[in-house]
Amino acid sequence: MKFDDILSEINGFGKFQVRLFLIQMLSRITLPCHFLLNNFMAAVPPHHCNISTLEDGGIFGNLTLHQKLLVSIPTEQDGTLNSCQMFAKPQYGYLSGSNSSEEASFIKCQSGWVYDNSTFKSTLVTEWDLVCSRKGMNKATATIFFIGVMIGAPLFGFLSDRFGRRRLLLVSYLSSLTFAILSVFSTSYVMFIIMRFFTGMALAGISIISIALNVEWCSVERRTFSSIIISLDWTIGSWLLAGIAFFVRDWRILIVVVTSPLIPAIFAWRWVPESARWLVAKNKAEAAHHYIMKCAETNNRSKRISTITPKTLLESAEADTGARKYTLVDLFRTPKIRKLAICSGTVWYGVAFTYYGISLNITGFGLNPFLTQFIFASIEMPMKIGVYFSLEKIGRRRCEMAALLSAGLCLFINIFISKDKWVIRTIVAVLGKSMSEASFTILFLYTTELYPTVVRQNGLGYTSFVARLGVSISPLVMLLEDVWQFFPAAAYCAVAVSSGLIASLLPETLNTQLPEFIEDIEKPRDPWGNKRILSILQEQVNTEDCNSVKRRTDQ
Repeated sequence: MKFDDILSEINGFGKFQVRLFLIQMLSRITLPCHFLLNNFMAAVPPHHCNISTLEDGGIFGNLTLHQKLLVSIPTEQDGTLNSCQMFAKPQYGYLSGSNSSEEASFIKCQSGWVYDNSTFKSTLVTEWDLVCSRKGMNKATATIFFIGVMIGAPLFGFLSDRFGRRRLLLVSYLSSLTFAILSVFSTSYVMFIIMRFFTGMALAGISIISIALNVEWCSVERRTFSSIIISLDWTIGSWLLAGIAFFVRDWRILIVVVTSPLIPAIFAWRWVPESARWLVAKNKAEAAHHYIMKCAETNNRSKRISTITPKTLLESAEADTGARKYTLVDLFRTPKIRKLAICSGTVWYGVAFTYYGISLNITGFGLNPFLTQFIFASIEMPMKIGVYFSLEKIGRRRCEMAALLSAGLCLFINIFISKDKWVIRTIVAVLGKSMSEASFTILFLYTTELYPTVVRQNGLGYTSFVARLGVSISPLVMLLEDVWQFFPAAAYCAVAVSSGLIASLLPETLNTQLPEFIEDIEKPRDPWGNKRILSILQEQVNTEDCNSVKRRTDQ
């Protein structure tokens, strides 16, 4: 009996799995809050040069604030004040309406900047003046965070494959909470980015371990539904971020609030089970049997598996792994899993690069950032319902291709829509965001089905590493709009379309059993139930042959 058959017998999505999902939700809702935190924590408020250095004790001191700004700071074509330059000397000619700016000399801000605090009380930008020549340092805060996620993903993937999902999940909880709180007390920019780096590393563990643990406790027929339910954590977290950021306008307090759900998650960890699938793959049959019986008892299916013993569980693995230790290298040893690793890694890069390119750019739509974030989060709910039915009817591969190509199309269309038509731009952007989110939701499920149990966490860690490489580069691409206004959108569009085409090279996994070992990848995949059907047919044929022989003997 295959392990998936055992899960089906004890109800692959019952009270046991629902309780596991709810416990994990406490920690998983912090992921979108931290991953999208830069939209608010690193927001750039309107600003202009501090003109206090122009005080000369004469005419300047008798002017109103409006007049002081008029003679001190040049204006842009749209009438707004220049953010990074000021006049070397007050241009009093502007007071009489004459234009002397052609002869005026411009200099960089000499005494810092004055910020508009009407929207945000405090951000990273206002804390360390990350504007003008230092604006790249502001984008770098997101990049460094995602580099931490990039490194943490394969690290926690390897460790959880070696030592188990449950223990490493607790390590992720504790380290995420610790480094997030330490970042709040940062006294310098350097200290802050170091703490954010380690926060990203720790959160990567929660991301990949929790989804693998949830999927490994679900049977084949409930896997799609359970994965969509799991992905709703991200939607809920995105909603919470919009609401929390609206009421909490100080970046330090904001970090504390969005991290606080990890505290109850740590206390609830005692009820998180280890993955029985992982235990079986590691030949820990007694422990696996303990959790299987607990699951059956919770789901009121104890009688149906009364014959299941630790020996039966070992037989369900179909092979003996011995003391074999699997590493990232095993993802590239044999031809088919090597092709799988390269293609899935490339698709993950494109999905993450495009998704965060859209999600971390919520300005330019004529709406305040809180409303834009809320709209972006709200579109995910109906989209995920549509994804559920599409996955069951069309399959993983086609859905992933369609989502990526559609996201690329929306990005391409928005290049040609002027910013003054903000309603149309917002609608197209929301559609692109929904398609990008769909590609992310599908790919999380798709990846867990593609990799065998013995290297699943290594596979998730590897793909997450490649994805975060794309995420870390994504914010920096926005800096290239100074070179060409449409370069970022064109880059996100090209990567989305390319990734959608590469997704066509991945195998379909709809209604297939989760592979246990690498050998299951190298041999042709058997659709769910085909072996069983063939076995039943063979038994019927053998029975008919025996009856036929018996009748001839009797005659």
